[in-house]
Amino acid sequence: MPRYRITIEYDGTSFVGWQTQIGGDAVQDHIERAIKGAAGETVDVKGAGRTDSGVHATGQVAHFDLSKTWDPFRLREALNFHLKPAPVAVIKAEEAADEFDARFSATARHYLYRVLNRRAPAVLERDRVWWVPAELDAEAMHHAAQCLVGHHDFTTFRAVGCQANSPMRTLDTLDVARYGQEVHITASARSFLHNQVRSLVGSLKLVGRGKWSARDLRQALEACDRKACGPVAPSAGLYLVKVDYPDGA
Repeated sequence: MPRYRITIEYDGTSFVGWQTQIGGDAVQDHIERAIKGAAGETVDVKGAGRTDSGVHATGQVAHFDLSKTWDPFRLREALNFHLKPAPVAVIKAEEAADEFDARFSATARHYLYRVLNRRAPAVLERDRVWWVPAELDAEAMHHAAQCLVGHHDFTTFRAVGCQANSPMRTLDTLDVARYGQEVHITASARSFLHNQVRSLVGSLKLVGRGKWSARDLRQALEACDRKACGPVAPSAGLYLVKVDYPDGA
């Protein structure tokens, strides 16, 4: 059976997240229904990242198998036709090797968190940014964030209900930069814990407001205690922007 890899963009505002859930509308559901409409087959689509309710994506990756071979261009067009009017689009479709797995073959995942940092509230991007009216010191946030880069126990920065077997993760990069009225936090790692990025962003906001120092952030990390985490940032500002795979995968 030929395997296909697709790259997906979606506005997560109205979804319960990527993964199918009882009693909720998930991005995965729409993709699987689109495949059923286009190819007449019921398949189980596997995604690279289980984004939460309200989280967006510009580079989610998924794979699935079909019983017949499709031209990737025609497959992408057919899926997008059947996805309408949901805020989901297949950006790219391509054939993949039989051993390719969107989740387990990934070598890195890249997230962007957008903070709208101005006095006036967000209107056009209300569900796509975190509006923080008080001024943030992006340089201080970036400096403090570097203590989180590397291999650590991230118990403080993961959800209480996180199902990962271990809180140990290697954070490859955590950068903070200002772009006009927006502050962007970018994070890269092979894998993340549940709510890890939003937890990091919420604590970095305290640094940006001058309520925490870099030392406070490090102490929160070293506490290995969820109670030491700052308020968790809302889902609206978070985007899965890219997933990396080995060459040829």
